[in-house]
Amino acid sequence: MSPPGSDGPPEPGRTRRLLFAGSGGAVRRSREFSRAALWSWGWLPTVDEERLAVTEYVLLMVSELVTNACLHAPGGPRELRLDWDGVRLRVEVADASPVEPRLHRYADPGRPGGHGLRVVDRLARAWGSAPEGGGKLVWLEVPSPLDHRARGL
Repeated sequence: MSPPGSDGPPEPGRTRRLLFAGSGGAVRRSREFSRAALWSWGWLPTVDEERLAVTEYVLLMVSELVTNACLHAPGGPRELRLDWDGVRLRVEVADASPVEPRLHRYADPGRPGGHGLRVVDRLARAWGSAPEGGGKLVWLEVPSPLDHRARGL
C-alpha cells in the first residue's frame, strides 16, 4: 500500500465505477456517487478552502461531462469511472457516441449551453477523449489536493 502522494502504485480499491441505465437522474446520481468516493478517499470533510474548492470543481466537472453525454450521446452515459492514485484523480465518462467532444471557441454568454467543456478546460489539469466500444470515453485529470503543499502545486 502506498500513502497518498507517493510514487508507488495506487492502493487497491481506488477505482470507483457507476453504471447508467439511461439519462434519467444521471447528473444527480453522478454527483452523489462522486461525492461519496471523494469522501471515502479523505478529500472530504475538510476545512481547507483550497481542498474544498478542488472538490467542488471535481463535482462540477463530473456534472458537465455527464450532462454532455445525456445531451449528445444516444442513450446517455454508459459509465462513470473515478480513479485516484494518491497523486491525481482521473474522471472518465463513457457513452455510445463516437463523435469527439469539441471545445467551442465562443459560446454566447447570454444563452444556456455550450459552456461545459470550457469549464472543464479551465479547471482540469488535462482532458480529452478516446474511442471505446463503438462510442467514446471522455476523461479529465486533476491533481490531488491532499498533498499540494508538499508537491509545490
